[in-house]
Amino acid sequence: MVTTKDVAEVAKVSVSTVGRALADDPRISEQTKTRVKQVATQLGYVENLPARLMRGGRSNLIGLMLPDIRNAFYATIAEALSDCCSAKGHQLALSLANDPQTEARHIKELVSARAAGMVIVPSVHPTRESLALLKNLPHVQLLRRAASIGAASFGINDEASIHEGTRHLLELGHRRIAYVGGTEELSTGRDRVAGYRRAMREFGIGADQMIEILGPASSPEFGTQAIADLLASPDRPTAVLVSTVRITQAILEYLHERGMASPETLSVVGFGDSPEFKWWGPGLTTLRMPIEELATSCALWLFHQLEVGATTDPKYHSTVPATLIVRGSTAPCVSP
Repeated sequence: MVTTKDVAEVAKVSVSTVGRALADDPRISEQTKTRVKQVATQLGYVENLPARLMRGGRSNLIGLMLPDIRNAFYATIAEALSDCCSAKGHQLALSLANDPQTEARHIKELVSARAAGMVIVPSVHPTRESLALLKNLPHVQLLRRAASIGAASFGINDEASIHEGTRHLLELGHRRIAYVGGTEELSTGRDRVAGYRRAMREFGIGADQMIEILGPASSPEFGTQAIADLLASPDRPTAVLVSTVRITQAILEYLHERGMASPETLSVVGFGDSPEFKWWGPGLTTLRMPIEELATSCALWLFHQLEVGATTDPKYHSTVPATLIVRGSTAPCVSP
């Protein structure tokens, strides 16, 4: 096994200089760092992580906490962050947690491994243990926001996105528009249903005429039951707007399996733009999110914070807009 002594001999520096150069110690010149790293690569040297941690350094791990990897949104985020980490010489450590207890356990493991930082899609109510641990771990929130975790976040302008999708249906003459989405416990759920309500009010539609079905945002079963109930209603809607990817997929599958054409059965506006949405029926009208760009911006911001050695909780909030993609699943309302 190649050791720091071997690297030092070839690079003609001391063993301590090798350790400092590989750790990017500012006391070592850039020229020496470059030479030591080149020699280490040539010899196949692998740094001893426990030794680095004993010296008070951090690992090269960047944690990514997601609630669900089956969601196309989250898979895209993981891939984009992995690419960013590779470019910066870091390694992405993926954790899945959709409840506060699992979230706390994974955060504890990352802190124990001396992770350099973390990108987190937070649960509804992070535990006190999570909040205490995150005070010592540079982090940024992605998509969802929990005020207790901190002020740094990157997300979609959820309220404006759903408002635009709802207005599209209203401008086509629809008034019995159903909204199917996540509960208001999560910031995303609150903002999205708020966008629906604002658009409906702008067209003179009161709360008693709004049709809202709220439930688990990542549950296909919830989506299937929601569309079944809506279509079985004697005063069923002429259009439906969906506010999560998994529920969109469930509703499209339900309609397809029963041979219910859209927009003939009802107009549908989905959420996200997975490849299959282009091919479904006449093509799905949907809200496309620049999720890869968002994830990349989030990662680059976190790396900048690490590079400048930011120690306080930075107050930074960035949102990007969605784009309404109009395809064949929406049409003017023909019901009286």
